[in-house]
Order: sequence, then C-alpha cells, then structure tokens
Amino acid sequence: MPVYVQHESLGKVNDVFNAEALWQAPGLALFARRPLLRDLLERSPREQRGRAATRCFSHVTLVLPQDEVDDDRHLTRGARVRDLAHTLQSLHQKDFGDLLGADEVRYHVVGSEQLEPGQVEVKFGHAVYLPAPGEQVQYTVSVSRDSAIWQTVCPVYPGQRLTVLGHDAASATHAVPGWPFALDGAILLINDGPDTPMEVHVRPKEAFECGFDAAAGYYTIRARHGETPGNAGRLLLKIARSAHAIGTSAPAPARPLSAPPTPSRAPAVWKTRARTLDDAELTATPVLHRARPAAEEATYAPVARQRIALAALALPRLSRYRDTGAGLLEFGIQHSLAAGAPGKENLIGFAVDEADEVYAIGSDGRQRIAVPNRFAPIDGVDLRVLAPAPQMADRYSALICLPQAPSMPVPGGARIAFGRGAPALAALRVLDAAGCLRGQDGIDAGSADRLGLSRHAASIEAGPDGFRVARLAPTQALFHLDERLGFVAAIENNSPDAPYLVPNGHHIVAGHYVLRVEG
Repeated sequence: MPVYVQHESLGKVNDVFNAEALWQAPGLALFARRPLLRDLLERSPREQRGRAATRCFSHVTLVLPQDEVDDDRHLTRGARVRDLAHTLQSLHQKDFGDLLGADEVRYHVVGSEQLEPGQVEVKFGHAVYLPAPGEQVQYTVSVSRDSAIWQTVCPVYPGQRLTVLGHDAASATHAVPGWPFALDGAILLINDGPDTPMEVHVRPKEAFECGFDAAAGYYTIRARHGETPGNAGRLLLKIARSAHAIGTSAPAPARPLSAPPTPSRAPAVWKTRARTLDDAELTATPVLHRARPAAEEATYAPVARQRIALAALALPRLSRYRDTGAGLLEFGIQHSLAAGAPGKENLIGFAVDEADEVYAIGSDGRQRIAVPNRFAPIDGVDLRVLAPAPQMADRYSALICLPQAPSMPVPGGARIAFGRGAPALAALRVLDAAGCLRGQDGIDAGSADRLGLSRHAASIEAGPDGFRVARLAPTQALFHLDERLGFVAAIENNSPDAPYLVPNGHHIVAGHYVLRVEG
C-alpha cells in the first residue's frame, strides 16, 4: 500500500523553535548525522519522472513537545510558534519554488504529550492537508460501533482531496477512536470537488466489505475474515455535508480502489437497500403475521390462533408528568433482543428526559438523537425510531420499534383486561421493572407504568376479524394505529357493550405499549 502520510522524527534539537536548525544541517548534508526537514522533502517528492522530482509536498505539520508549545503561549502569546511556521514556509518556498507550481506552502505547528523535550516530528504526504485561512468545512466525518453513539473523527475541507482514516495518526490523516481492524487497514476518503460525491475506499480492499445504507445515511465496513461476531470487526462511517458547503451532492457508495468511477451503476462490492424513514412506510417488525407451523395445520385439535404482540414502546413526554418528580425513563435491548431494564450489558438502550429529549445509549455513553431515526447495533438487527403521529405528539416523544416482538395468546371469546393491575398480559409490560423510571434526583422512582397507564386501562376480546377494545378507565388514552403504525383514530367513548374493532395486523397504543393484533 502506498505511503499516504510521511511521518518522520527529526530527533532531538537544542531549540525546537530554530527553523534553520530544523530545515537543514550546516555544511554538506552528506555528512549530517540525521536527515532534517529539507532532506526528507527532497527524498520523498509528491511526483517524479524517473529519478527526477517534478513536484514536492507543500503542506507540513510540525509536532513539538506540548510543554514547549504551552510555554510559548504563556510567555509570548504564541509568537515563537508563528515565527517558526513563517520562517519554514519561506525556506520551503525558496528552496523548492520550482517544484511547487500553483501550490501554496502551509505549515502548522502543534504540540504532543508523547514527545520528550527537544524532540521534533514532521508529517507531510498525499493525505496531509492544512486548510487555508477562512476555509470552511465541507464534510464532517464521524464513526460508531453500535449506531447509537457517534464520535466525530475529522472535518474535510473543499480543497482536501485525500483523507486517510486508520489506527493512529502516524500512518493516517486522522486516527479513528476504537479502530476495530488490523493496524495496516485504512479507509480512504476521496473528495474531487464540491460538485462531486465523496468516495469511500478501503485498503487492503480484499480485507474489507463496505456498503452504503441510503436509508440510514452511513457506510458499514466489515472485516471479511472477522472471527468474532457482533460489533467486533465492524465500523459505521457517516459523512455529513456542512450546511454552508457548496453543492448538494451526497456521499457516493464505496467501491474498490482498482475500480474506475462508475456513478451510473452500483459496483459489485456493495448493495443499496432502498428503504426510507418515512413513518407511514415502516412496520414495527419485518413480518406482521407470525408464520404458522406445519404441525399446527395438520391437527384438528382446537388451538388459540389470536395473539397480541408488543410491537413497539412509546416514550412519553415526561414534561407532562413533571409534578410526579419523574426525571428520566430508560430501557434497554438485551443481546437476546428482548426489551427490559437498563444496564451496561445491554446491546443498546433508549431514554427520554424531563425536557422530552430522546437519547440512544451505547457502550461509549449516551447521545441525544433526532426522531425519526434508525439503528443497527449489530449486524442483522435493524431498529427503528419513529416520530409519533401529530394526534399523539402531545403525549409521546418517539415510538421505538422492537427488533423482536414478544407475544402472548389470547383465547377467543374471552374478555381480558390490560393495565397495571391486570395480570393477564403482564408479561408484555416490560417497563414495569426496577430502574426504568428515575426521579429528578436520579433515584429509582418505581414502575414506569404509573405514567400514562391505568390499573385497568382497556378490555380486549379476540374475535375472528380482530380484537374488540373498550376503554375501562375514563382518563386512559387509547389509540388505534394501522399495520404500518399510521394513526387511525383515538379510542374514546367505547364501552364493553359497544367495543371498538381493531382489525388483525393493526395496533393498540395504551400507556408505553404499542400492541399488535395478530390473527
């Protein structure tokens, strides 16, 4: 793989701010004890024809001991750092002017806690870029391991053509926190201008799979020979265009470095899933109706075919319950994909606070999220966060569709109750657990079901064409959603003698629970 970042040490010098001493040793360079900056630039040209250099690098980052940089800032307000950069820029222009062409020479001086006093390092190369004064960011690059917590890696500027992400900053433009791949792996970002989509390449290309999820808006990069399932050997990469960036092009799908640009068709190394975050087009789980076992079809014994499933959890607007002292409602999705109490061992978690702000929770902490949204905490799990319908927005902040919907049978002809005091469907009330609701003081505040769910909220009776639902508590809010979780109606003035019909495949919202009717 080519050397994209030339990272060299100049050794120890008496004065790290002496530009001439860093640029070139006095006398003949042949007898110099170590190569200095001028020698390194001469030995590693940007372009050459045969052995003759035709173009040299013009952007150089100089790394000094952090204490030296701090002392200069304290004593001279950074004057020595500025003088060092200006003098090196002049020497560079003077000695390599014929190899610069229209390139502008730029130097940037930074500090590092890793360097001992007197040590100096330099970075230059194809993937080292220093923005011009006032140059605005075109893209912001961030990464995640679980799609819940995103960490910003770097900006990309309009004039920055090549950016390399890797294990550390020694061989890459920027180091990726929690890099999950081998040390020699790298992700290349190609930016050919504001009107050209950003390209994502992986190296070595045979070691990775890279695909772009258009609906989620990020790339998924996996090691081809990863031995550990789950998130090990997987990285999610998001490239967000800045609001003020020129043009409206979106990031381009990934392709191997050896392939020529083919914007008109998708390359073979990735597949785009045509999905959308439109609330009206999303279902709670991939399959609305549970497949019936063949053995069940072969028997004549009567069986209960009606079931009710917990399709989603509705996060309330806690601001409605401020008088109760509720400060945070939180739950987690376990590795078994069951929803329950929060905990560090969970695959991913979600929370809503007293300001009605929704958070995703991962192993790296918690992060506020926009609604609607979607998450892929591990491969094969697609978890959607939907915005509530306008008719429900005064009560709910978001609907979290569960990746695995637990269900219970409902005997035909029997009328059962759902609520805090009803035992029949208690197994579906997964937020009735310790730790799900905390007060404004952070202490466990008891069952989360006491917010928005009456002791006897509704009666449910299974029938051949769906469930007949009646509101039992006059203050209980009940809603009817269709099979795609679109709003149908509020279930209000219905008594057990004149129940409301919810067809098979549709949903009932009561408290925090979105229950799907399965015929």
